[in-house]
Amino acid sequence: MIRKIAAIGVVGTALALGACEGMNETQQRTLSGGAIGAAGGAALGAITGGSAATGAIIGGAAGAGAGYLTSDGDQDD
Repeated sequence: MIRKIAAIGVVGTALALGACEGMNETQQRTLSGGAIGAAGGAALGAITGGSAATGAIIGGAAGAGAGYLTSDGDQDD
């Protein structure tokens, strides 16, 4: 089960990062942070016996927020 979730997370992250070509840095960091957070949250939720979906939602929101906050704020890339 864990391998299946990890594989889905890796594929999802790769697809999300591949969609970043026409975006500025803030948008890229927000998207990639959300994707990585969602994958990590889903995996953690499944491992701990909680809900993988809830973990993905919380992790995705936290990751997107962190990605946005860690960007340099330059919107004119």
